[in-house]
Amino acid sequence: MSTQHTERAPITVHLLYFASVAEATGRHEDVVHIAPDSSLTELYAQIQARYGITRPYRELRVAVNDDFAPWTTVLQDGDWVAFIPPVAGG
Repeated sequence: MSTQHTERAPITVHLLYFASVAEATGRHEDVVHIAPDSSLTELYAQIQARYGITRPYRELRVAVNDDFAPWTTVLQDGDWVAFIPPVAGG
């Protein structure tokens, strides 16, 4: 009897960046491939490393598929994630 270990394929997540996060990345949209069962905090850590973003995740709001979500949310293939920094104005 053989035991076969199969790795799960990465999932695709679509990203939207707003305000200072868009400025830091130099883009407004992105598509990334991440490990299955990744949380929003894990995704953001990857984005921070890729683009050198210093703003901590706790200073941002995040939405998944048009609804605000907690940072512990586990992502699914095809999700749309928006990173939204605080906006000041008047």
